Amino acid sequence: MLRIGLLINPYAGIGGPMALKGSDDIDVTRCNVEQRLAEQRAQVAIERLQGYHPSLTWLSAPSIMGEQVLTNCGFQTTVVGQIDSHSTSAEDTERLGIALVEQGIDVLLFVGGDGTARNIVNALSSNEKYSQQLVLGIPAGVKMHSGVYTVSPQAAVSVLELLIQKEPVSTALQEVRDIDEQALREGKLNSRYYGELLVPNDQRYVQQVKNTARQNEEAIQLEIAASIVDDMDHETLYIVGCGTTPQAVMDELGLPNTLLGVDVVLGRELLAMDVTDLELQRLLENYPFHSVEIIVTAIGGQGHIIGRGNQQISSTILHRVGREHLRILITPSKLAELAYRPLIMDSSDPELDREWAGLVTVYIGYQQTVSYPLNEYE
Repeated sequence: MLRIGLLINPYAGIGGPMALKGSDDIDVTRCNVEQRLAEQRAQVAIERLQGYHPSLTWLSAPSIMGEQVLTNCGFQTTVVGQIDSHSTSAEDTERLGIALVEQGIDVLLFVGGDGTARNIVNALSSNEKYSQQLVLGIPAGVKMHSGVYTVSPQAAVSVLELLIQKEPVSTALQEVRDIDEQALREGKLNSRYYGELLVPNDQRYVQQVKNTARQNEEAIQLEIAASIVDDMDHETLYIVGCGTTPQAVMDELGLPNTLLGVDVVLGRELLAMDVTDLELQRLLENYPFHSVEIIVTAIGGQGHIIGRGNQQISSTILHRVGREHLRILITPSKLAELAYRPLIMDSSDPELDREWAGLVTVYIGYQQTVSYPLNEYE
């Protein structure tokens, strides 16, 4: 039987829809408990493992840090350690991570973001005997630069199925990286290496470390931006995502923008800056417009277009706007970095992700597009 230790950071990702660029330093009492995205995403994965019930032994952190999700999914679990169920901390993650590993688990399955991965690195680096512990992250954070997470909750199931079925699974040490959230809120991207974790090395299911070292592509980005701006309709509402290529669109319009946030344009004028998910929903409900388009790019080296750093563009927004109104802007070199791996949409709505899978149009230059696969990793 495969022994899995489950550890959830219940507050991971709650800052994304609120446009807070992370959850490390925010007051979690501001956030409705119904918005615990980490628990929702853990449940998406674990529900899919119900058919393997006889082949699994679960150990978990208590209450909202693991036990609760397993119980909701019909699994029995051995609870390890204790917590204050009303407030958890990074120290709890590190302490319970060690406690689970001490129980002789085969894989430590944790749910969170880059801050959670840092906590796991801190925990496992405290003793050399933990260095060969296999870990696997289910993504639930905002930034997600580290290479220790699967590309989606569903992909985590695919990896665990290989382990359950005793298929040979290669492993590799992958980097854990994180950024300064306060600097991020100020529009500065300061990424730092914190250590490595041993994870299954399957590029179909496990994301790559975010690539931030890139040659100057300003000219190509401006070509793409010019193409988008030339086609803009004054009566269409444009939701402009984060990243340097969407920023080039705002520059072409001569408008200020939020590099690491989501802005809204109508009539080639800035309507709103650094909006939250709820603010976007209100705009779509109340503002008169002809149609809506969403402009996004892909994370370098990973290929995510939705669900990494732009959780403000939620599944509710995507449902409302529709697949045909998604504009994906990617420079050719950035597309080449993917080495034919598909683009990834991880919207926290698995059914929507499946519906939008297939070939999508990607803008790569002035009036130049290519067809490229989206979400074809299952």
